[in-house]
Amino acid sequence: MTPFTERVIEIIKEIPEGKVMTYGQVAKLAGSPRGARQVVRILHAMSKKHKLPWHRVINAKGEIAVKDYESKSLQKLFLMGEGIEFISDNVIDLKKYQFHPGIFF
Repeated sequence: MTPFTERVIEIIKEIPEGKVMTYGQVAKLAGSPRGARQVVRILHAMSKKHKLPWHRVINAKGEIAVKDYESKSLQKLFLMGEGIEFISDNVIDLKKYQFHPGIFF
């Protein structure tokens, strides 16, 4: 596993209940400001294995970015279960719910 992948996993595990982070935000904190798509791939491939709270990672517009209807609905359900309110169908107010962690490393 690459150091970037390890950092991404650590960062995602630290997102508290009721908060979200963006793919780009996770990538930047992990050391690759342009690595948002890599974060998507890591989530897709490793969420189950590492028990990641995948549902707490959204896009920079505050939207659920998952295309699959079932997964999108599940992500929304999980987020609502943590107290996150949506300002429209699949959009979250990042000013209210975005997590800004301290220094991890």
